Amino acid sequence: QVQLVESGGGLVQAGGSLRLSCIASAGVLSYNSMGWYRQTPGKERELVASLSFLDTINYADPVKGRFTISRDSAKNTVHLQMNSVRPEDTAVYFCHAWKPAGHYWGQGTLVAVSS
Repeated sequence: QVQLVESGGGLVQAGGSLRLSCIASAGVLSYNSMGWYRQTPGKERELVASLSFLDTINYADPVKGRFTISRDSAKNTVHLQMNSVRPEDTAVYFCHAWKPAGHYWGQGTLVAVSS
């Protein structure tokens, strides 16, 4: 069974930095893609950043130039480095992975940015 466990969320001031981590139960390169989504109350979950096993990276426009997704294959971990955070980055952040067998989600970690 695939398990994704996020960590690193918390309260941060606007302009600060935070690093999210997602540990996968299987090797990260076994997934076609891994990434981060976020969701706020009343809104749909939206893509923040994704990283394919071929190293193709996609970022949502609001986070381009501020967030960086990376992978540590030896530790089965995907990170999201969040710099210059803004109050509008406040959300629950979910780790996501997919492969032909299906889509998988972590339990989510809350990021709250104070102004």
